[in-house]
Amino acid sequence: MVKLVALYNTPQDIESFERHYFEVHTPLVRKQPGLRKLEISRITGAPIGEPKQRLMAEMYFDSQESMQRSIASPEGKAAARDLMEFAGKLVTMFYAEVKED
Repeated sequence: MVKLVALYNTPQDIESFERHYFEVHTPLVRKQPGLRKLEISRITGAPIGEPKQRLMAEMYFDSQESMQRSIASPEGKAAARDLMEFAGKLVTMFYAEVKED
């Protein structure tokens, strides 16, 4: 299993950002083919200092190939377009291989 992780820095207008994220962006992400699980976490603190990040989204897929197909799908492209429009300067994204015990 693999996941696509999105870390969102804290925006200036938190209320507006979260309204768009949960009402517009999240429904677009949920439509992506092959998405097994979407986990969204609100970052509440850090061991030292204040965190720069506000949210973390983890999108789980069966394989790297299924994730790539999902990203390339019309639904994936719609989610990516929306992301760049409302949070392009706030987000850092990366892939991770999930290791389970």
